[in-house]
Amino acid sequence: MNKIYLENGMDAVQATYHQSPLEEYNNNPFIQALPPLMNKQEIIENLAMPISFDETERDYDGAFRLHMVQRLYKLFQPLPRHLDVWNTTFALLYQGYISRNPFDKEYIRQRNQMGKEIINKCFDINNQSTFRTTASCATLIGYSGMGKTSSAQRVLNNIPQVIVHNEYKGESFNQLQLTHLTLQTPHSSSLKALTLQFFMKVDEILGTDNYKRNVSKNTSVDAMLPQMGQVANNIGLGLLVIDEIQHLQNRAIKQMMNYFVTLMNSFGVPILFIGTPAAYAIFQQEFRIARRVSGNGEISWNNMEHDKEFHFFLQSLWRYQWTRTYTPLSDEMVAVFYEHTQGVSDLIVKLFANVQVMAISTGKESFDISMVRKAAKEQFKLMQPMIDAIKSKNPYKMHRYEDLRKLEMDRQVQPVMQTAVSSIKVAKQPIAIKNPQPIKVTQEYVYKEDDIRFSYQKAIEANTIYDALVKQGYIDNMQHWIGGAGNVK
Repeated sequence: MNKIYLENGMDAVQATYHQSPLEEYNNNPFIQALPPLMNKQEIIENLAMPISFDETERDYDGAFRLHMVQRLYKLFQPLPRHLDVWNTTFALLYQGYISRNPFDKEYIRQRNQMGKEIINKCFDINNQSTFRTTASCATLIGYSGMGKTSSAQRVLNNIPQVIVHNEYKGESFNQLQLTHLTLQTPHSSSLKALTLQFFMKVDEILGTDNYKRNVSKNTSVDAMLPQMGQVANNIGLGLLVIDEIQHLQNRAIKQMMNYFVTLMNSFGVPILFIGTPAAYAIFQQEFRIARRVSGNGEISWNNMEHDKEFHFFLQSLWRYQWTRTYTPLSDEMVAVFYEHTQGVSDLIVKLFANVQVMAISTGKESFDISMVRKAAKEQFKLMQPMIDAIKSKNPYKMHRYEDLRKLEMDRQVQPVMQTAVSSIKVAKQPIAIKNPQPIKVTQEYVYKEDDIRFSYQKAIEANTIYDALVKQGYIDNMQHWIGGAGNVK
């Protein structure tokens, strides 16, 4: 694609149209101007971002090599989950444009009608039944430090954000196309702040004045939302990415979800939500959003297990060593790295960089198992409770940190809790039992040591149920509470 510059100095590309083997993707300039669909190998090649490295750099003075180590933070190694992000993003983008063909007469009529209603202030977002949208949404949810946002951004970097159209199939077509736009969920859960952010970012990228024309001091969100949708259609917005979705507060969830559903239903804009596991409750409360998410993609991004994927990721880092002496990657080293990072990619990179900095700074110029442990102990002090919680795989410990919860775990734990609550309610009713018979135990079960039933079984034998549960980390030790709540010894 030919790169051009807008009047505000921002980069854009001149539209080049591709013919697709899929008929539904042809005869639509918005889709045909996008990068062609790729196979698995092509996707990996486009995602990969190696960093500058030469073995001769190990001979440089330590002052320079300390800075070379910082290159590690720019390395991007594609993994299977990155392919999922790529395919989901392109599916949302392509499918969202199907019903918004700028040469489709029905779509043109709908846009004109919508524009007139907005001008006459009679636009009703709940009465747009004639426009059949193909927009949907997807979620990318997982642990902090797993690279969710950077991975999504890496995919979007392969899609020109601004495409300039001039002519399509011999017809004049002067159009700016904004393929994707990323917004940050406000900490205050303010819909107005999110809407204002939309107008400001569009103006910043395209050099337009939508904020000035559509926003005033007393303009309500209800008044701005139709304007937002109209602007999205005018600029051919392909995908809206909402990052840090977990910032939504309970009081704003329903209102915010109505807001997003309106964008998808009335204006046909697909949405990709990114957030930590704390966002699960948001989508579970709204069936309309959950239904759309389940249809187009739900990527759960937990930490890596101690398996081939983790070993591959560590191997991809390992050759980037700037210490004078190269340290081979042994099985024991792999095990130590997993022990101290629990498969969180950000921690893996940080530990590998910090241990090299330590080796260069101290003049040892090599590192071993003990130095890796020392670097982890010094650099991960604040994160140690979270790492220990992941390592324990204990639902009680992990639920203390909302961004460490696993979706699989939530689905397993919640029904058990609901059953327990139901049992408590039933137990409140007095039950008369005539001639009670002793319960016969026909089979003795043997449980694993990390099973709470194992702890309970041993505690029954020793008559120390409370102590056993405290020791295994299933409950907190409350001995420091003396004389009632609030009196701390």
